[in-house]
Amino acid sequence: MTVAGDRTPNSRISHGVEKSNGAAWQWQSWEGLPYLTCSLLARWEHGFFTQHFSPKGPIDLVGALHPEAQVYRVKQVHGNAVLATGAVRSLAGTQTPESPDQSYPEADGLVAEGPQEAVWVCTADCVPVLVADDRTGLVAAVHAGWRGTAAKILPEAIAQLMARGSQLENLRIAMGPAISGEVYQVSVEVASKLGATVAPEGAVESSTDILQFLHQLPEMPVLQDPEPGKVRLDVRRFNALQLQQLGIHPDRVAIAPYCTYSDADRFFSYRRDRLKKVQWSGIVSGCKSFEQA
Repeated sequence: MTVAGDRTPNSRISHGVEKSNGAAWQWQSWEGLPYLTCSLLARWEHGFFTQHFSPKGPIDLVGALHPEAQVYRVKQVHGNAVLATGAVRSLAGTQTPESPDQSYPEADGLVAEGPQEAVWVCTADCVPVLVADDRTGLVAAVHAGWRGTAAKILPEAIAQLMARGSQLENLRIAMGPAISGEVYQVSVEVASKLGATVAPEGAVESSTDILQFLHQLPEMPVLQDPEPGKVRLDVRRFNALQLQQLGIHPDRVAIAPYCTYSDADRFFSYRRDRLKKVQWSGIVSGCKSFEQA
């Protein structure tokens, strides 16, 4: 199999680089439309696609990454279920556009089990997470909303990769555009549910204790809100904290410097528009000899 850096679709053009968390985020253009890539995942064909590609889905978008790859997606339900590609029917060879009426297994994450498998998730304000193993070449795609994050869906996806031979030190994780903590207002109860996933076990007993703990962290995942009973919440930061608890070094994790709510020119936002429109993110698995490739 060829990997990112070895092949470039004829119609793909790179432009614009922005750095965040030590990683470079680069805008690509496919068929004249923009999508985002991350330097941490440079060895894998991948992309965080923008609203400009709507209503295209994975069957079409895989053409920007690896047209010969098998395509996998699920019906997202804001949970923490993660499926392997062996349990999901590939969309390869589908002759008609995807339909909302099609039947897909319910889950919010996909883990590749073999090479040349493109796994996809869709988001509006939730966090699209792409994970890759630079030894095995295997990948995962995760849809991490606040509910999935509270249920630790990203650690679950990583556990499934480890069950297939991955080691934590070989993983690279990129979190794509999502609603930022500066504008994402939630209840104190929601913040407490996420805070409980990263607070020391037994050290906090109430919502007040959890919020006090969160406010003491160097990079606070919650911010004050003027409305009583509300706070501003950074879902991506909670996922990053969960990764740190697993033992994954922060330099192996990249967070895109883009907010779906604030950037109406590029991204759909359910919180902003109240419309059920999404953008897709996908990644293609590499070969088993990826480490030596």
